[in-house]
Amino acid sequence: MTQSTEAGRSGGFAAEIKDAVTIRAALLVLGVLALQLAFITSYVGAFHQPRPHGIPLAVTASAPGTAEQSVRQLRTLSGTPLDPHAVPDEAAAMRQIEHRDADGALIVDPAGTTDRLLVASGAGASLSQALEQVVRLAGESQGRSLQVVDAAPAAAGDARGLSSFHLVVGWCVGGFLCAAVLAISAGARPADTGRAAVRLGALLLYAVVAGLLGSLIAGPVLDALPGGTAALWGLGTLVVFAVGALTLACQGLAGVVGIGVAVLLVVVLGNPSAGGAYPYPLLPPFWSTVGPALPPGAGTYAARSIAYFDGNGTAGPVLVLTAWAVAGTAVTLACAAFRKGRPGAAVGSGLPDAAGRTEAGAEDDRAPAAGR
Repeated sequence: MTQSTEAGRSGGFAAEIKDAVTIRAALLVLGVLALQLAFITSYVGAFHQPRPHGIPLAVTASAPGTAEQSVRQLRTLSGTPLDPHAVPDEAAAMRQIEHRDADGALIVDPAGTTDRLLVASGAGASLSQALEQVVRLAGESQGRSLQVVDAAPAAAGDARGLSSFHLVVGWCVGGFLCAAVLAISAGARPADTGRAAVRLGALLLYAVVAGLLGSLIAGPVLDALPGGTAALWGLGTLVVFAVGALTLACQGLAGVVGIGVAVLLVVVLGNPSAGGAYPYPLLPPFWSTVGPALPPGAGTYAARSIAYFDGNGTAGPVLVLTAWAVAGTAVTLACAAFRKGRPGAAVGSGLPDAAGRTEAGAEDDRAPAAGR
């Protein structure tokens, strides 16, 4: 007769449940529930009611003072959907779109009643459509009509400009899963800096391959994204390694629980705030603020810049991704160095088991016995 059967008979149903569901398992299930609720809250909160706010718009006109007057009128719109500013001429307005300093440009015709609006659907179809709707309604209230010109159109194979987002999400998933597999295969926490360095090296190799294959699929194979394959390859390598290093760092700090922390940062918070379906000016304030600072958002913005804007505007996102990669690497190595030589260093979730000890503590108990 097994020990669990004896415990069940002696303690009844409650004892059987306690024996079957350990404290560690219960805490992990509660953690999963928390992640699930956070996932629902984040995605529904970000997408349930998109509305434009502060869309950068360059405004110009051939007559002196006309552009400034239009800017003042546009700033009075309810809800401040636009952030208009005057520029000297149409060429300057076009440069702002190309350099991603503005999401559109309004060319006011002081001699007529039809103005032109330059948009960039490559930055997201939902954004260009929202911009057109706001400017058209504002013009109609003044008795003016609008001609729309797409100055940076999305490629024929890039439906609604979402291919960049989907590519980056795929890279993020790959980086996360690669790091998780490396941890699960030999303990969440690396036993020493040597093993941590090997994991980081394997992750870097994977990132190079994943970045290349992803850029080839999205570019030459499916013809979904224009732009240079080499530039996308470099971006993909950085995205995959940054997410993987972040995951390894979380695992080094919190063991298996760190995987949940990485999911929270990359999937729960990062994906809905990445500016994919709804670019930043259409997201609520929280998501539009955190999005550019997380790997999915930085990667999506950079991928669109490479595909449709000759790489303009990639410096900031690349710095963000580099910071995640460097910080993840440093934390991973530091955690391994701190745990070097400690019994059970390669194992442990940090959660108590059924006996109330942490998993690492159980390893500590077993270590002397193994040496006798």
